[in-house]
Amino acid sequence: MTLLNVFVFTQAKYLAQVVVMGAQVVGRAFARALRQEFAASQAAAEARGRAGRQSAAASSFTGMTLQEAQQILNISTLTPEEIQKNYEHLFKVNDKTAGGSFYIQSKVVRAKERLDEELSIQQQHQTKPPDQQQET
Repeated sequence: MTLLNVFVFTQAKYLAQVVVMGAQVVGRAFARALRQEFAASQAAAEARGRAGRQSAAASSFTGMTLQEAQQILNISTLTPEEIQKNYEHLFKVNDKTAGGSFYIQSKVVRAKERLDEELSIQQQHQTKPPDQQQET
């Protein structure tokens, strides 16, 4: 072998080692990130599950889904002010003495009850420490 061939072979060997070590480092970092992401998504799913069960119970209790209540009161975001404002307007407009419909007025009342219950569930989950949230 000539000196040039030995030099090229040695450089190629070092380059291969650098590539392998780099791949190992990237692979470990990727695996660690994947484990962390999986753990975070599991925790988020668990939290959604608890809130979802309570929300489903509220839907069953009021006889109305959250989406239906939002449609009735024309609410896109759950804010107490917007709920109250739209509730008062729709309740007043559908008053029987003003030529409105008692059926629609009762739907407006049930929708407000359902949205108030959802706000209560959300506030309950925001104020509880994480260790107490797991118990509910």
